[in-house]
Amino acid sequence: MTSAPAAIDTVRLDLGARSYDILVGDGVLADAGERIAAVTRGRAPIVVTDANVAPLHLDTLNAAMVEAGIAPQPAIVLPAGEKTKDFGHFQQLMDDVLGRGIERSTVLLALGGGVIGDITGFAAASALRGIDFIQVPTTLLSQVDSSVGGKTGINSRHGKNLIGAFHQPRLVIADTATLDTLPRREVLAGYAEVVKYGLIRQPDFFAWLEQNGRRVVDGDSDARRHAVTTSCRAKAAIVGVDERESGDRALLNLGHTFGHALEAATGFGQTLLHGEGVAIGMVLAFDLSVRLGLCPAEDARRARAHLAAVGLPVRPADIPGVAWDVDGLVRSMAKDKKVQDGRITFILADRIGNAFTRRDVDAAAVRAVLDEAVTPA
Repeated sequence: MTSAPAAIDTVRLDLGARSYDILVGDGVLADAGERIAAVTRGRAPIVVTDANVAPLHLDTLNAAMVEAGIAPQPAIVLPAGEKTKDFGHFQQLMDDVLGRGIERSTVLLALGGGVIGDITGFAAASALRGIDFIQVPTTLLSQVDSSVGGKTGINSRHGKNLIGAFHQPRLVIADTATLDTLPRREVLAGYAEVVKYGLIRQPDFFAWLEQNGRRVVDGDSDARRHAVTTSCRAKAAIVGVDERESGDRALLNLGHTFGHALEAATGFGQTLLHGEGVAIGMVLAFDLSVRLGLCPAEDARRARAHLAAVGLPVRPADIPGVAWDVDGLVRSMAKDKKVQDGRITFILADRIGNAFTRRDVDAAAVRAVLDEAVTPA
């Protein structure tokens, strides 16, 4: 007796000839073989995953491909963690991919979180000047953010995501059942990116999260599916009109200018996860907006209160064991990839649900916000 097919939400990211579907559902990976085969023309993709994800989800993926008539080939298994997004591991991945005698019809498949998706996408953009790839994100953060929109790349000693390419996937398969295998801290880190969509564009979604966010992080399947689908729709709508971040796509970086600087200061490791940095960064962005007289203090309070209520850090001082250097944070922010004409681009807000970019931000105000935030309460 076979199980019923998973209920699937399909989000279309419209980019003309490069448009693709984002499939969202609980258990969708087990039923995705035919969709994968349609992209690969029935051939086996080169699966790239990591040492944590492989034992959890690789068998499900392979079984789905076998059911669709695809004979899987051995996966490339990289170490888990942000430190894998470096030159050394990228070179190793490229050597492994090229060593398989690939053609331009070869398809890579990223099975894992944001690190695996980013480095695999960059490998696909680089191999033979560009081959196709499929995203199968297995973390909340990658399902709602990094797997959608075509940003790929690696980190350097100068900062996060400074080396990379825009290269859209052919298909995204977001199986919300994979989130059940995540540590709670990873779920919370991904939830920060869910909240971001409410803060930048969708006040009604933020209000829904205030009422239902605990259900999302606690594993309610309906709440998770709604949160992931709504987030993907929000991102698809923005990327569909601004693929290369010349306009509104920059709003998706709410919290990231502060957050990346905080991550860099902690060495891109386990001290501060990316989503935790984004959570703190979003609070700092709202605090800066209030300090500049742009946003009501009540909106900043709501953003901070909700993130804290689900268990996310909201101030640098919430991270134990770190001696924060405000001067160092400011220098790191000056290396952000959104800097133009020597000025840092900030994503600010005048209320929940209405974010905007601003470059003429008073440096003293930025420093004052950071000084206050790094001071223990």
